[in-house]
Amino acid sequence: MIASLSGTILKIEENSLVVNVGGVGVRTFVPKTVLENVGGVGRSIQLYTHLIVREQELSLYGFETEEDLQLFEVLLGVNGVGPKVALSILATLSPEMLKSAIMREETAVLQRVPGIGKKTAERIMFQLRDKLDLTQVSTAVPLVSDVDADVIDFLTGLGFSIVEAQSALQNIPRDVKSFDERVQMALQHLDQG
Repeated sequence: MIASLSGTILKIEENSLVVNVGGVGVRTFVPKTVLENVGGVGRSIQLYTHLIVREQELSLYGFETEEDLQLFEVLLGVNGVGPKVALSILATLSPEMLKSAIMREETAVLQRVPGIGKKTAERIMFQLRDKLDLTQVSTAVPLVSDVDADVIDFLTGLGFSIVEAQSALQNIPRDVKSFDERVQMALQHLDQG
């Protein structure tokens, strides 16, 4: 029904944006990655959207790319995955990481997403295996190691965003393996930024 919207950001909320579209403030729920990249109130934004109609409410979900929107819609088709969990998946994993995890059947990657346990991760794997085009997925997509997952948890616990934590980890040489050294180098990188 509403395929996209563009306008000026009026307000940034915890998990949504209020966008002025033709004089109307439209609340749009977005992944945390979008919230971290919007730049602030008064900026222009364009989002690809999905409208969910329920008996008592209309909810609009917005995404920066059509690929993210399509992935959100596919995730909604999985039993037990609602819009909040689907947004959480898109905020935690890039589309490439999600597809790579499904191709490799690595449920542990999905279990790192807040709100997803082992059974839900297995259900997502099973139901999405045939629905996603996995032919173009690079096997070289780096999945988050256990140490890096712990470093991300530690950094987000200190108040850094997931995007900041992942960016800091990308700047650490792979030969640095220990948790303590990786945290120290990540913090040094974040202090410089």
